[in-house]
Amino acid sequence: MRTFAEFEQRFATEGACRAYLARLRWPTGFCCPQCKTSGSWTTTRRLMMCRGCGYQASVTAGTIFHRTRLPLQDLFRAIWWMTDQQHKLSALGLQRLLGLGSYRTAWLWLQKLRRAMVRPGRDQLGGQVEVNKTYIGGSEAGGSRRHLGNKILVAIAAQIDGKGIGRVHLRRIPTASANPLVAFVKQAVKPGSVVITDGWEAYDGLSQEGFKHRPRVINAGNKSVPILLPRVHRVASLFTRWLSGAHQGALSREQLDFYLDEFTSRFNHRTSRYRWKLFYRLVAQAVSVEPAPFSRLAIDIG
Repeated sequence: MRTFAEFEQRFATEGACRAYLARLRWPTGFCCPQCKTSGSWTTTRRLMMCRGCGYQASVTAGTIFHRTRLPLQDLFRAIWWMTDQQHKLSALGLQRLLGLGSYRTAWLWLQKLRRAMVRPGRDQLGGQVEVNKTYIGGSEAGGSRRHLGNKILVAIAAQIDGKGIGRVHLRRIPTASANPLVAFVKQAVKPGSVVITDGWEAYDGLSQEGFKHRPRVINAGNKSVPILLPRVHRVASLFTRWLSGAHQGALSREQLDFYLDEFTSRFNHRTSRYRWKLFYRLVAQAVSVEPAPFSRLAIDIG
């Protein structure tokens, strides 16, 4: 399935969407969460009733689609457009594409999908990995290099792939101190990997955590961080540009994590030629992610 016309044909009805979700949730067939009996039949309310104990289950319960008022066809369309690697999808764009009367609804559904874009427990980076941090957002008068001020601190890990960049991990961290930086590396990078950083002393504990730490120190030769750590610098630049272009620079401490997840997913799948595979992965992750109420996501929208 490569075109939108093929997509529309595949998911022409709500029933087709529900059947697709059911196959993702129960690949070997429905299994009752109460009595573990296999087999079910569908009620008039589109619930799956267990043949053994009569328990009724919804295919959307416990997923980000839980209790949605929007048709699944529209949400599948949103996911299809979200996986377009060539075009950026904004809330205003989604509102127009789906014909939604509310910008708020489009914005909140994009946040839900961003939350599902990065798989929990995703594969760690390995081999040689550059690690550094960057500041996103405005500045504060009198703020020092290590002072957050109005900015938000983001840790970046970029896997070295020859002269290029492999996969990346990004995460918001509270401070540039040892505990959050080392915790980020342990989450993002496989033990035993070569971790290349600048000379900031907060990274000194990486060797004790099982990493081969290779600090690169700025010296009298005037080598700057972009030269010492070119890949993380490139990723930071691309993220800042993407955030400004896709979301008009929209930024808050509460919502930045969603944008980091979206950027990470898009970057790590940037060479994928299979649109259908990207769609499948995002729907599968949307099914496995617990529902998040709009009240939790809508912290920063009026």
